[in-house]
Amino acid sequence: MSIWDERYSGEDYFYGTKPNAFLVSQVLRLRPGMTCLAFADGEGRNGVWLAEQGLDVLSVDASAVAQAKALKLAQMRGVKMRFGQVDLMQWAGDGLYDVVVAIFIQFVGPEQRVQQFDNLKRHLKPGGLLLVQGYTPRQLEFKTGGPSQLENLYTEPMLRELCADMEILHLHKHYSELHEGKGHSGMSALIDLVARKR
Repeated sequence: MSIWDERYSGEDYFYGTKPNAFLVSQVLRLRPGMTCLAFADGEGRNGVWLAEQGLDVLSVDASAVAQAKALKLAQMRGVKMRFGQVDLMQWAGDGLYDVVVAIFIQFVGPEQRVQQFDNLKRHLKPGGLLLVQGYTPRQLEFKTGGPSQLENLYTEPMLRELCADMEILHLHKHYSELHEGKGHSGMSALIDLVARKR
């Protein structure tokens, strides 16, 4: 069993069933009928919410355990969406999506981060939106969720460089209290990004 299968194997939803607050704050950028990729969507809390907004959602994750729980959540909420179990680093982009949502995808270090973001951008249509939230290095002081490796955390210059070929619409570093299951709980050091593919 992988570390992710183990994390998601409990009865509860590890990160809760409510959508990420940053994602909800971007609802005015979303329109019914948009094609949306929910990347590393885990147990589906964000993908299901996106489907509830009328988007055509593909929720992908590496964990079959997480995907089963995401399907269960979608059925409980009465929404239809698609699911795919994929290798998140090797799965190539196909330019099909109006929106790519990547919330807390900090499971790779610097050596793979460029490839990860290039893949995310390749999934977007021209004019498509990339929505990212992650932790900054100050998160290591809070210890309320996220990776324990400093090199996996985001800084503003890092995200500007990763998205230098995009139009950055919003980039904001802040401290906020998270209540996302037992996985993200308490004061957190966060950074939010919205960028448009040229």
